[in-house]
Amino acid sequence: MENLNKPSLKLARKRSKKTVEIIRYNNDKSIKNLGLGKKYLIQTHGCQANEIDSEILRAMIEEQGYQRTDKVEEASLILINTCAVREGAENKVFGELGRLKSFKKINPDLILVVSGCMSQEETTVERILNKYKHVDIVIGTHNLDKFIYYLDKFMKEKKQIIEVLSEEGKIVENLPHARENRFKAWVNIMYGCDEFCTYCIVPYTRGKERSRGKEYIISEVQELVRKGYQEVTLIGQNVNSYGLDFSDGDYTFPDLLRDLSKLDIPRIRFTTSHPKDFSDELINVISECDNIMPYIHLPVQSGSNKVLNKMNRKYTKEQYLDLVDRIYKKIPEVSITTDIIVGFPTETEEDFEETIDLVRKAKFEGAYTFVYSKRKGTPAALYEETVTKEEAKDRLHRLNKLINEGYLRGNQRFEGKVVQVLVEGYSKTNKNVLSGYTENNKLVNLSIDQKMIGKIVPVKITKAKTWSLDGEYFPG
Repeated sequence: MENLNKPSLKLARKRSKKTVEIIRYNNDKSIKNLGLGKKYLIQTHGCQANEIDSEILRAMIEEQGYQRTDKVEEASLILINTCAVREGAENKVFGELGRLKSFKKINPDLILVVSGCMSQEETTVERILNKYKHVDIVIGTHNLDKFIYYLDKFMKEKKQIIEVLSEEGKIVENLPHARENRFKAWVNIMYGCDEFCTYCIVPYTRGKERSRGKEYIISEVQELVRKGYQEVTLIGQNVNSYGLDFSDGDYTFPDLLRDLSKLDIPRIRFTTSHPKDFSDELINVISECDNIMPYIHLPVQSGSNKVLNKMNRKYTKEQYLDLVDRIYKKIPEVSITTDIIVGFPTETEEDFEETIDLVRKAKFEGAYTFVYSKRKGTPAALYEETVTKEEAKDRLHRLNKLINEGYLRGNQRFEGKVVQVLVEGYSKTNKNVLSGYTENNKLVNLSIDQKMIGKIVPVKITKAKTWSLDGEYFPG
């Protein structure tokens, strides 16, 4: 078969000290109007990194004249941007690929594309080659900038293209974005991951840690300010590692935050932070800069030192709680959320109780909680599974009960207070009210003139619920 470049986990594991290649996106002017009179649809699965990738792909596709649609039957191009973190997400994608086969029969000219982290897995590509031959193009995470080239090539040759690069990765600047939100934007500050947590496939699908130059990041945020954006969220698999790969090593994540805080952007957030790299200097910057929001997502994954060691998380329960304590002392109004996995191989009931103890002491105001999902190719996939599905589900249920109490407690502390809310639009559950988020990332529903959409306004919180707050516009 021509056009076949399959992924290799063995190559994806490699790390070297060679200099990261930085290139500028080049929009090939010889390829144009591929989508005139046609419509496209993108389905996005997974994290914020995938959301940004989809924004980039949307921009490229729309430059070719395609119009966006949410209806599968209208689309001439369907792209599924995938996530490989959990088995459930992968099963959902394969289910969707099976469903789309019937649409290909109705419309043989429909082009079906799979991109993202699943594409970087050997098993995914083999499964597509054997069972989903109606998929036309498969690309990974390292060559999104070449997508239009692959699309043009397929249109001309009508031969399936599998083009997945198993490499440490490069940095592509000047990429276009068709952003989903008019007021809030994701901004990549780095790519890849070198942590190699034993349960996680991301280091193999996203490449090594590589930081964007500060000048590119600052320029991107300045452009967002000019366009009227009110909030940016800095994105990386571990933002705290930003700059550690620079040869001079003297410009770090706290330095970047300080520089960005001087821009005329009302709100700055970041995600995700690894506890091992969360320095006192970073805590100080957050506390000192008014436009860096008092909200920190700090994944802990487990409260058991034995399990944390098996996960290769590089900190202990005691170190994590000490970090949280230092954060609360320096930023008393902060809201901290986390990620937790239950049912990890070798986790005992005593280990789980250690997690429960940590949750109580850390006073989380929310968490993403999961049952462990085996990822082929990771070290943990070889561990003996000692936790039954029933035990794991029971632990998840007990954990979520405690987490939900934290959600409610975190919301109740704002009852009767006036907070600043970025009004984003109509509520997803009630089209009669508008909604937005506070500095602490709390969802607020309120009745207010739609002219306030896109603005940060004072709101008095009248009622706290588990998942949201009710409020009233309070101009003072």
